[in-house]
Amino acid sequence: MDRALFVYNPLSGDRTIPTRLDYLINRFQQNNILLQPYRLTKNEPDKLPHILAENDFAFFLVSGGDGTLNSVLNILLKNGLNKPIGLLPFGTCNDFARSLNLPVNLNECLNVIFSGKTVDVDAGLINEERFFFSTCAGGLFVDVSFKTHDELKKNFGPFAYYLKALSEVAHMKCFPLKIETEAETIEENVLLFLILNGTHGGGFANLIKDADISDGLMDIVLIKNCAHIDLANLFFRVLSRESLNDKNVTILKSRTCKISGSSEVLLSVDGEKGPALPINVRFINKALKVFVK
Repeated sequence: MDRALFVYNPLSGDRTIPTRLDYLINRFQQNNILLQPYRLTKNEPDKLPHILAENDFAFFLVSGGDGTLNSVLNILLKNGLNKPIGLLPFGTCNDFARSLNLPVNLNECLNVIFSGKTVDVDAGLINEERFFFSTCAGGLFVDVSFKTHDELKKNFGPFAYYLKALSEVAHMKCFPLKIETEAETIEENVLLFLILNGTHGGGFANLIKDADISDGLMDIVLIKNCAHIDLANLFFRVLSRESLNDKNVTILKSRTCKISGSSEVLLSVDGEKGPALPINVRFINKALKVFVK
């Protein structure tokens, strides 16, 4: 019988996963897989590296949002573990899973895993020390995910982020940014920059409609300094899944980049607080295997 490690965040999304543990264990046993649960707990030493060192698992199952996924996958990659990853995308923000077109129904998610089909996907690496899998962003709105109250996220989901973001538009400030890629160098006053791995990012759908999560390339989106009304119009266009083709938006593709600016600019990495500028980013092609439809 194969063994799989199930790492879950009990506070993610609507917090129902802990009530489904028996169902999960039974489904895996029916498929001749012994599931070992591991509960992530805040403010306690993480025993996950020790468990990984002491055990051999056929694959890993992770439940939570992009932030939970980031912390778990960083541990796996830093320990050289390239076993397949199964996702239960039940956090507030699930951009990585959405970019892979994964279902949000528990039963359908399990069927994806039991089908055994995997795809190799890219990962970004910041300053040679921290991986990200969906988005690295800086500037306006980026602190929304870690400033929004947990109860708001539980009750309103991603909409809580949008409400918080709209409340900050009136206080928006641009900042000078320098972006150096393999092909060009750009210096611009911007409100926001995003480095994306897939089609979805920052809780928004299809930001880069032709993005390929397995091509080894990052998409860099720059939102230039603009009037409040122009930014609001752009915000609602993104919510409506319209194209980012706009005079106030620049989009670049690259395998590597260096981004320089004030160290006071806030950065977010997969929805969690990130490092200060400057940062060096490179994309690792096909860094991990994920179960897909």
